[in-house]
Amino acid sequence: MLGDMGDLGGIDTVRRSYDTVAEKYLANLGDELAGKPLDRALLAALAEQTEPGTPIADLGCGPGHVAAWLAARGATTVGIDLSPGMVAVGRREYPEVEFREGDLVALPAEDGEFGSAVAFYSIIHIHPDDLRRAVGEAYRVLRPSGLLLVSFHVGSEVRHVEELWGQKVDVDFRFLDPSHVAGLLEEAGFAVEMRMERVNYPHEVETRRAYLLARRP
Repeated sequence: MLGDMGDLGGIDTVRRSYDTVAEKYLANLGDELAGKPLDRALLAALAEQTEPGTPIADLGCGPGHVAAWLAARGATTVGIDLSPGMVAVGRREYPEVEFREGDLVALPAEDGEFGSAVAFYSIIHIHPDDLRRAVGEAYRVLRPSGLLLVSFHVGSEVRHVEELWGQKVDVDFRFLDPSHVAGLLEEAGFAVEMRMERVNYPHEVETRRAYLLARRP
């Protein structure tokens, strides 16, 4: 889903907001990886370490541009998103990616289905009380030795958004503490192998960003 957005009014409000901006999300951010060399490098490293022949899940995939980037480099990818509008756009634009509609706290996937997973700026729209459950779901759907790459904005603030690209929305930006997220990953059973932060690129919203790479033993 949209990396800079969150959940204030509840899951239905988030779903409706993402449905509203699905087309403009693709138009404005569908090629964002072209300007994010570090993100591309991390995704490439994830793909390289994924067990051959196993699919990579894009959790909170939005219109699926990250999953499509991985698919273009030989990966089998599955995009999962709360918003049916986002899923519809993804299916239209990226037929090489399998898309599923679903909530990150109850993933539509079998136990151990994926060789690895990526969640770029998607956990920040999960209610804090549900974040532990979402991490547990990511653990469940990964096979042993599977990797999870997570990114999010660093901090403790919540930025409410009521308009995006000229469309009315009702969502939050939830910033997160990397140590807290790492702790949740470890509680779920993951081993955190990499923790990194960076400042925003000039074309991005001015926030500090964190990346965590964790492995299911």
